Amino acid sequence: MPAAQPIFSPPAPQSAPLSVPFSGALPLQGVTILTVEDSRLASDALRLMCQRAGARLRRAESLEVARRHLGLYQPDAAIVDLGLPDGPGEALIAGLARSPQRPALILAISGDPAGAGAALAAGADAFMEKPLESYAAFRRALARLERFAGTAAGEGALAPDPLALIDDLRRAAQIVEAGPDAQARRYIRGFLGGIASHSHDAVLAEAVRAAEG
Repeated sequence: MPAAQPIFSPPAPQSAPLSVPFSGALPLQGVTILTVEDSRLASDALRLMCQRAGARLRRAESLEVARRHLGLYQPDAAIVDLGLPDGPGEALIAGLARSPQRPALILAISGDPAGAGAALAAGADAFMEKPLESYAAFRRALARLERFAGTAAGEGALAPDPLALIDDLRRAAQIVEAGPDAQARRYIRGFLGGIASHSHDAVLAEAVRAAEG
C-alpha cells in the first residue's frame, strides 16, 4: 500500500490562468473515478476537472449508493467526501483500503481540514480541502494515475453549474423543513458549510457558524 501523503495545499501559480490554451492532452484518459459526494455543486466542480483531464466520472451521493456502484465495477480511483448523509466517509475509505480490489488512489475531501488525520488513518492516500477549484491541485492529487508525463496542468478556478447550487439549497431546505434530529442537524451544518465555501457565500457561512453555536 502506498504511503499516505500530506494534506495538499493550494499550489503556487505555475502559468497564466485559464487563458492558457488547452494543450489537448488527456492525462487521465481511460481512467474511471468514483466520487462519493452529496453536494451537486462539488460534484460538478469534479466533473469539469475530470472532463478536462479525460477521466470518466461516476457519482454516488451516499455510502449506500457507493457500495452498490462498487458491487458492479472497480474504479481506478475513489474520491470520498467525509460528511455523507448516511455516515462518515472514513468508513468507506477503510473498507476500500482493505479490499483486494483497492483502487489505485483513494482521495478524501472535506471542507473541514480537521478531518484529514482521520481520513489518512483510515487508509486514504491523500486529503484535499474544499472548495475544489484548482485544476492544477486536482492534477497533483491524481498524478499517480496520469498516462502522460509533463503535460501542462493549467491553473485557475473552474466554475460549476449554478443550477447545481440551486439543487443543493433545495435539498438542504427539505431537510430543515422535515424537522431534523440532532444527527441530521450536524450533517446539514456540514453540508451547508461546504456549499458556502464552494460558492464563496459569506452570509451563508456566517449563518452556519451561528447555527453551530
